Amino acid sequence: MGSGWSSEEERQPLLAPGLGPAPGAAWRSREAAAALPAAAPSPGRVYGRRWLVLLLFSLLGFAQGLVWNTWGPIQNSARQAYGFSSWDIALLVLWGPIGFLPCFAFMWLLDKRGLRITVLLTSFLMVLGTGLRCIPVSDLTLKRRLIHGGQLLNGLAGPTVMNAAPFLSTTWFSADERATATAIASMLSYLGGACAFLVGPLVVPAPNGTAPLLASENSRTHIKDLIETVLYAEFGGVCLLFSATLAYFPPRPPLPPSVAAASQRLSYRRSFCRLLSNLRFLMIALAYAIPLGVFAGWSGVLDLILTPVHVSQVDAGWIGFWSIVGGCVVGIAMARFADFIRGMLKLILLLLFSGATLSSTWFTLTCLNSITHLPLTTVTLYASCILLGVFLNSSIPIFFELFVETVYPVPEGITCGVVTFLSNMFMGILLFFLTFYHTESSGCSTGDGQGPAEM
Repeated sequence: MGSGWSSEEERQPLLAPGLGPAPGAAWRSREAAAALPAAAPSPGRVYGRRWLVLLLFSLLGFAQGLVWNTWGPIQNSARQAYGFSSWDIALLVLWGPIGFLPCFAFMWLLDKRGLRITVLLTSFLMVLGTGLRCIPVSDLTLKRRLIHGGQLLNGLAGPTVMNAAPFLSTTWFSADERATATAIASMLSYLGGACAFLVGPLVVPAPNGTAPLLASENSRTHIKDLIETVLYAEFGGVCLLFSATLAYFPPRPPLPPSVAAASQRLSYRRSFCRLLSNLRFLMIALAYAIPLGVFAGWSGVLDLILTPVHVSQVDAGWIGFWSIVGGCVVGIAMARFADFIRGMLKLILLLLFSGATLSSTWFTLTCLNSITHLPLTTVTLYASCILLGVFLNSSIPIFFELFVETVYPVPEGITCGVVTFLSNMFMGILLFFLTFYHTESSGCSTGDGQGPAEM
């Protein structure tokens, strides 16, 4: 394992001087690479199977995001079918960030036992969680408890699918593919949440409160049957993924793809000391965790928030879907661009966050139309929400690259575990606040109680 496995471009820092790691840290990483034996036994090698590994991991993240966001887009239907309250709907989404409480245990498992064992445990928890929601019981109180338990088990799978993407890309992909692989693996989880906005409202009809009068067959029993169809379909998909992962998911390739994959990393305890003592890392982590965590929680209860302005469950689903899908597409494109252009990540993030600030300001001012007198139309509601999601979600893979480069040689799983834990902490704070604050007339209110005007 020698320096012949790395190119000069790979050894260049990702960060501009103003935001990069401390000079001592950068020197230590270069020194570690230079200290490797000069004669490499063989060049770094990439394997075609890396795309299969990436596909399996990405689909697992997709399924976890889909299961997590099952209830938010159909909250009105779930209320009628199972008697859920506003507290229940918020708590069903809150189980996602609560599942991150044992995040550090999963980080330790990834660092000590590798990718295969961690992914198998994660997929098994998802099988248990989705299966628990499908147990047929007639008692609605017991059924609600089983659903809550299933959502918690699925939330426990979150640390792996959201943290391990940079670890997987470093282990299997070369330097000029790492950012792209990280983007695909990390964004598919968000895409799963986006598809929940689409699948739920299209399969499950809305009750009479937020949609035009429906046919008589859309009764409570009919809605409940369709929700259970969605639950069974998700359970089947997760079982299929678990079987595929059990059959083939190697922990690492026979030969490392780059010097970064072969280099020695810090121990678990020393990694935390390095992270907590690195001021630059903590600043970037907060810049990621606060806006992304708040937006993720806000997206998870988007239907709950937009109901007071008479936005239907289907429209809220389409808004959430396109905001996340747009962010995934732009994020992967940005990551592919970052694979070839080094030193521009700070500028990319500044541009993305500037766009997010303008979009969120636009959305807020139109919702306060009783004060600003700006028109609240379907077009403005769609445009502002979708643009906000595009700008924020597309920044995720760029942030991950910054984190990994800033604190090298801290293992990628530990680095991203800390920042996603912070992100989920802020998401949990928002959802906890919404749980007690929300009433039937709260949320994004227009002052006169009227919904968006059609264009």
